[in-house]
Amino acid sequence: MSEAQVFVPEPLLVTENALCKVKGLIDEEGNPDLKLRVYVTGGGCSGFQYGFAFDEACGDDDARIEKQGITVVVDAMSYPYLVGAKLDYQEGLQGSRFTVENPNASSTCGCGSSFSI
Repeated sequence: MSEAQVFVPEPLLVTENALCKVKGLIDEEGNPDLKLRVYVTGGGCSGFQYGFAFDEACGDDDARIEKQGITVVVDAMSYPYLVGAKLDYQEGLQGSRFTVENPNASSTCGCGSSFSI
């Protein structure tokens, strides 16, 4: 008899644009061990804000998204806020930046970097 499989939703959908940018940044640094960490912290004009950082380490409780040789990690505290969200990279008149489209957010600020639940 096989064990019942538990469905764990992918914490973050990472677009092709985001993957390409992360790969380019990692190549520039010359450190293939780098991973993009996406996290949520308190603050911003709407209550929570998104953060992005490169990190070599992964915690035991980090969720990992691995695509095309790139690893994106989400810590356990941020995971519930990011499940089902989409990470993208956009270049436009407002500059270049990573963006998060988050279905869990009840409202976002004008700059798009903070949200409320």
